Amino acid sequence: MGISALTPPTRPENLAETHLEFPDNRLLIELCGQFDRNLAQVEHQMGVHVLRRGNKLAVLGDKIAREQAAAVLRGLYARLEAGKHISAGDVEGSIRMGRPPADMGRAEGEQIEMFQGGGMELRTRKKGVEARTEAQKAYVGNLFTHEMGFGIGPAGTGKTYLAVAVGVTMFLSGAVEKIILSRPAVEAGERLGFLPGDMKEKIDPYMQPLYDALNDFLPAKQVEKMLLEKRIEIAPLAFMRGRTLSNAFVVLDEAQNATAMQMKMFLTRLGEGSRMVITGDRTQVDLPRGTSSGLAEAERILKNVKGVSFNYFTSKDVVRHPLVGRIIEAYEADEATGV
Repeated sequence: MGISALTPPTRPENLAETHLEFPDNRLLIELCGQFDRNLAQVEHQMGVHVLRRGNKLAVLGDKIAREQAAAVLRGLYARLEAGKHISAGDVEGSIRMGRPPADMGRAEGEQIEMFQGGGMELRTRKKGVEARTEAQKAYVGNLFTHEMGFGIGPAGTGKTYLAVAVGVTMFLSGAVEKIILSRPAVEAGERLGFLPGDMKEKIDPYMQPLYDALNDFLPAKQVEKMLLEKRIEIAPLAFMRGRTLSNAFVVLDEAQNATAMQMKMFLTRLGEGSRMVITGDRTQVDLPRGTSSGLAEAERILKNVKGVSFNYFTSKDVVRHPLVGRIIEAYEADEATGV
């Protein structure tokens, strides 16, 4: 851990300084975070020391780390100046991007915004959603430019969340007429038949992550109304058979649990004016032993097909608690050793 702003402002030996001045002391307090936790996070992850002196910060370290940390702090402050708050996740994302996530030059009514330095934000009814890593930024860009996109990587990397955010953005802009969200209803240790209720009540627990994402972007009453009007559909993969999905933004989540036959069926549902996104994690297949994953087969067959994009995520793109990324790395290391 570096030197926190709570320690006396002594200067470590042989370290050069970069000085930052922030005119609004109230915003500086929010930049530092409760008990200076944001500064501590920058120190720990970027290998620098940060000293707070009045309305100034001094960043100490080697030249590259110092400049990168200074850019992160300036960007986070600019975000606060734009009237936005910062969370631990925003700090984490800014550090990973190596540049500020500042909200610059917002134009009212725009559904997607590009910032200086390449940052990107999606505009939904309830909040803005930012691509926090290079992989996420490329993924979001491809979802707007390709008719079919695959997002493949571990849990917590924003694959489904960003896909739903893009879908809501395109719906609000009038680019599509409906949003269709689907998942394979594959049991992971439990049997559907053992769950209480009718078919909808049995299926809904599997669909809950999709409901959660929608409710993050749209008011609850609007989601309820759109569900009743079938402008939003949330259904198991099996319910897609025989349909042509036109003028819709379609997301298949947990695609690693689709069989090869189900995947082909789903991909061929694409109709005129639609976008389709397929997300999955190759390390979490819940299919019966001996059943091959349709995601892996689609990846092999479609990798050179025009109009189809593939984006890959790693533990470095995890935007949940930082510990999730370290857990994924530990599992990957264990698998690599074959123990």
